[in-house]
Formats: sequence, structure tokens, C-alpha cells
Amino acid sequence: MPKITPLETGVAWVQLETTPEDWKAADPALLQTILGQLHIIRAFEEVVLELAGEGLLHGPAHSSIGQEGGAVGSIVGLSAADAVNGSHRGHHQFLAKVIQYVSPVLDPKALVSGELQAVLQRTLAEILGLAQGFSGGRGGSMHLQWLEAGALGTNAIVGGGAPIATGNAWAQKHAGTDNVTINYFGDGSSQIGSVLESFNLAAAWKLPVMYFIENNLYAVSTYAGDVTADIRFSVRGQGFSIPSWRVDGMDPLAVHLATEQAFARMRAGEGPAIVEAEVYRFFHQNGPYPGSAFGYRTKEEEAEWRARDPLERTAREMIALGLIDEAGVASVREQALASAHAAANALIEADPDNAGKRRIVPTLWPETSFVDVGIRGDLSELAGRTVAEPAEWTGAWTDVKYVDAVAQTMDNAMAADPRIVVLGEDVHRLNGGTNGATKGLFKKYGPDRVIGTPISENGFFGLGGGLALDGRFRPVIEFMYPDFMWVAADQVFNQVGKVRHMFGNNNTVPLVLRTKVAMGVGYGSQHLMDPAGIFATSAGWRIVAASNAADYVGLMNAALALEDPVLVIEHVDLYGRADRVPDGPLDYVIPPGPGSAVVRREGSEVTVLTYLSMVHHAAEAIKQTGVDAELVDLRWLDRASIDWDTIEASIKKTGAVLIVEQGAKGPGYGAWLADEIQRRCFDWLDQPVQRVTGGEASPSISKVLERAAIAKTEEVVAGLEAVRRGFGGN
Repeated sequence: MPKITPLETGVAWVQLETTPEDWKAADPALLQTILGQLHIIRAFEEVVLELAGEGLLHGPAHSSIGQEGGAVGSIVGLSAADAVNGSHRGHHQFLAKVIQYVSPVLDPKALVSGELQAVLQRTLAEILGLAQGFSGGRGGSMHLQWLEAGALGTNAIVGGGAPIATGNAWAQKHAGTDNVTINYFGDGSSQIGSVLESFNLAAAWKLPVMYFIENNLYAVSTYAGDVTADIRFSVRGQGFSIPSWRVDGMDPLAVHLATEQAFARMRAGEGPAIVEAEVYRFFHQNGPYPGSAFGYRTKEEEAEWRARDPLERTAREMIALGLIDEAGVASVREQALASAHAAANALIEADPDNAGKRRIVPTLWPETSFVDVGIRGDLSELAGRTVAEPAEWTGAWTDVKYVDAVAQTMDNAMAADPRIVVLGEDVHRLNGGTNGATKGLFKKYGPDRVIGTPISENGFFGLGGGLALDGRFRPVIEFMYPDFMWVAADQVFNQVGKVRHMFGNNNTVPLVLRTKVAMGVGYGSQHLMDPAGIFATSAGWRIVAASNAADYVGLMNAALALEDPVLVIEHVDLYGRADRVPDGPLDYVIPPGPGSAVVRREGSEVTVLTYLSMVHHAAEAIKQTGVDAELVDLRWLDRASIDWDTIEASIKKTGAVLIVEQGAKGPGYGAWLADEIQRRCFDWLDQPVQRVTGGEASPSISKVLERAAIAKTEEVVAGLEAVRRGFGGN
């Protein structure tokens, strides 16, 4: 018989319940503030549902009615410098934080100050999509943000905020503060990989983040027990060495006491915490009807939970203690309703075209010209930087391998800017990662600035996104291979790529993502793609791709200075290439926009547009064919950064275009570029835009099949000959 020894995690996991003594011991001002916040949020949400019922709310109305106790109880003890980010059902989380910021102590006799009334109106305006909202109406119901108040933003992607909150907590810790961050999500998010990856990162690095689980038992209509074996979701903490509290979320004081215990631990540098609050949404996932109307809950179940209403629980306890009477509670309710209706009345008017109907005041809508404002910055951050074109350098040169220039550029940048931190798998070991691109950095700057991560791209990239949004640090994140972006696609595209625009240009996102194309090295379909085409179609990202070491220095310096997310693409074929950089200060930048592309070879027969290692293959092909081609190295690739002046000047001269890239045809960069050229340059083209690409499928492991699937010099030769035939040549 084997010997069986029971194991224990050694991590606290407790149920916390209040006693009458807890209510007696509570500060009366605290209880008054809790009661006031509960009623303000409830009344506000009732008005939101009222407006939704009238068809005045464009989009969903994810009511938090019934769940207010969790948000109020957890936030009432926070300072302005503490932060929260919330879920798609986040009105109560946002409101609790902004109320706490504007009116940290509420007076039941004069509940809503003028300043608080203005904040409530701005919140409702944002939910309705109006210009006076916090994000100019762009965020709406599911994207509520007010950075001044420590409200980092609610999030429409279930579980999507967990890595961002974790990154914010990393910034708080490494900035030397004792501030904390709360990330709110529900039972439906508790199985999501980004949440569990965040648990691991926070625990491993002892970050002051609380994962607050609002367990309302239903993900839309799916009961929690249908999708998980243990519906006590705080049990997740046991697997990550995170202490956890389980509380009745309908008891705001219990929530407050549990979170205060967790905060004490977090502020002392002991790492993250989990608090699970059992709550209940009184209405359906979306709209003004109860869940029983859709058949997935019973009226009896709903009645049982309504009897535990956190507003009534708090009022009963306060009345029993003599802190308020029934009339006082009624007055709080009346003031809250009056405030919510006043906020609505400032935005709504009678509809002159429909008797008995109301409409949003037409002058309050955003101007349509605002639609694309704030996708990215205006490049003003590059003002005062030394701009230089390496192709025009007339001084001495220093010989260097391309990959050593990559490492040296990062070294120079980190020495000059202590905000820069590097994150990625193995960036700290192997003398500079798997290819030497971070050589010497870990030894020089240590584990607080060169951070080896677990294999969890969605988690650590999202953490980097939170760092960038905090603004005190500038993360440089390495994806060992570009295909791994699909693992992190939510954080890459839904979060970091969209956040600046989504919140009305309130955020900057100084983040660099480095990765390498690995075609030709036998790593197969899931390790070697060229990501340029995917990122070029995703608004918010800038993209650079350097074909030589001197350009890499200037392009990376610019990327590190920008307040936008920048994808920096490298190529394994270039890493070992003997190259050179100017023998002088390597602090110059090559900015995006006009003048950012460079003509490597002048010609008159065809314009060849390419980037990265294909610049060299194209040059070889031009030499072999004798075609008088003009070779343009694009360098900056995204829609906002590409150099149309140089491209159009070349096309006017040649009348033909060949776009050259190495990777698969479908996701290739050239597809959108060809479309744009046809629109911009149609009158100058004497034949259709031609493309050189790899095959349809991603390259596979076989050396022969891999070569057949990608483009190199031979394919460019064929492309040039096709252009020549298009002009009637042989």
C-alpha cells in the first residue's frame, strides 16, 4: 500500500461574517456614508433602466441593482491614490469610487453636493454616449473611466481587466507607494485564463492587487454550478498561495471588514488577496426585467435574495443602533432619487415630434468629427529629439552585429530613462534571451527592470499594458515569437490597441512590443509569422521594421519616446548579420510620417516597397534581373506612420508597384497597402499593383516545404519579371 500524507496549502481561506458587536463598533460616519452611497447608486441605476426602457440608451443596460453592497463595502475605505478597475457590469464600481473621491463622507441630511451632482450627470452622460461624459461619450455603459478619481476603467471583455489591474499594482509597488488596486469581475470570469494568469503573476511578484469576485451565481443565464465543480470561487486562491476571504456581499459592513483585513496585508507588501462576495443581480443580464422572466431563475429564488437587499440590511442595522430613523432613511432615498432624476433631466427633454415621449437633447451629442480623434498621439513627444538619417551619415562607422545593436540600443535607453522596464520569457537568462537581444541587461539593471516572466503572454502583456497606462513606467515587452500574439490577442488588440481611443483620448500608452520573424529556421507554423499585416489593420498600433542596425537604433529610440503602443519587428536572418552603426551618439530618432521611408536604390521602371530582411532580398533580385527598380525601405508601416510622400513620388516616376514581403499571402501586410495605393495612386499606375508573398498556408517544419512557403530572392526575381511583362517586355 502506498503511503498517503494529506497536504495543506498553508494559505488562509476564511468566511467572514459580521456580528452585532461589529455594527456597534463601526464608525457612525462610515455607516452613514455606506447607506448614502448605496442609495445614490441604486437610484442612479433605476433611472438608467428607466431610460433604457424608453429606448434612450443606445446599447446594453447592465444593471448592478442588488450588487451595490460589494462595491460600496470594498471601496469606501480607499483613498484617491488607490485604484479600481471594473467589469462590464460596473456602474456601481465606478460610482462608488467617484463618490468616495468627491464626497468621502456623506451627510444623510444633505446627501448630494453640487460637485457630486455634476459627477453623476457626467456619468449618466457617458452611459448615454454624450459629449459631456468622461470619455466624450465613446465609452458608454461598459467603459467608464475617470483617472483623477482612481477609476481606471470598466471593461466589456469578461476578465479582461485583471492583467491591467495587476500591472497597475506593479507600478504602485515599484513607485514606492503603499497604494492598492482592486480588480472586479464575476463568477463567469473566474474560469478565464487571463484572470488565473494574473493571480499567478501577482502572487509570484507580491503585488498589492485585490481580485474581487462578485459571485452572483449566473453568467447571463448559465448557473455557476453548470460550469465549475466548486462555486466557492475564492477557492482559486489556494492554488496560487493567495489568502482569500468569502463574505456575504449583501452585508456591506462584512465586505468592508474583509477588505480592510486584505488591504492591511497588501499595504504591508505581503502581496495580493482575493475577496469573494456573494451577491445577486435583481434583474436580468441586460435590461429592466428579472431573470425569472426568461425562465432561468425562479420567482421564489429572486424573492429570497431581495429579502437580503443591502440597502435594507444597512438601514435596519443603523435604525437598531439609533443612528437614523425610518424618516431619515426615506429622506436619503428621496434625495438620491431627486439627484438621479435631476441628472437625467439635464440631458433629456420632451420630444416635440412624439407626444408623451422624451429624447436626448440634440445639442449634447458629440460632434461626428470626433469619431477618429485620439486613436494615437500627435508625435509632439518627439519634439526636441535629434532626428538623423543614417543613410546620410558622413562620419566614421562602428562595425557591429545587428543583434548586438538591438541590445546596445536598449542598454542606452535604460541608462537614460529609469522608467523603462523589460519583460518577457527568458529575457533575463541565457545571456540575453534566446537570441541575445537583451544581452547584459539583467546583470546591469537587475530583476526589477529586466523581468523574466512565466509563459503566460496574455497575463504579462496585459500587465505591461497596465504599467503603460499608469504612466510611471515604460514597458518593453518581448514576445519570443510573433504567433504568440494570438495567445494574448485580447490584451494586444481589445485592450492596449483600443484603450486610448475608447476612453476619449484620456490615456497615453507608452508601450513597446518586440518580436522576431523566424521564417527559414524550421520552427513551423506556430512560431514564425510576420505580424505586420495583422497589426496594420488594428487601429492604435504603430509598427516599425528596420532592415539594418543603424536604422534600428533610430527607429527603436523613436518607439521608446512615443506615447503610443509600438510593435517593433525584428528578423532572425538579420540578427547575425555583420552591420554597422554611426561612430557617434546613438541617441538619434527616425520619426514616423513624411520622410520616414528611405530610397535604397533609385530607378525608373517599378517601385519596390518592402521592409525588414526583404530589403536585402529585393536588392539582390534587382541586381540579378537588371530591372531599373526604385527600392523603397518603408521602415514605419502602420497607416498613420507610413511615408506617403516618398511612396507617391516614386510611383509618379515609375508607374508600377511591386510590394514585397516574406510571409503568407492572407494575413500579409501588402494586402491593405495595395488597396490604399490603388485608391491614392490609380491615375499614375500603368498596371495593377503586384505582390510578392509567401504561400497561402503558414510554413511547415520540412526544410523543403518551408522554403516553398516563403518568399526570398527568387520570388522577388519572379515578381520583377512579372512587372516587366506587364509593360510588354520579355
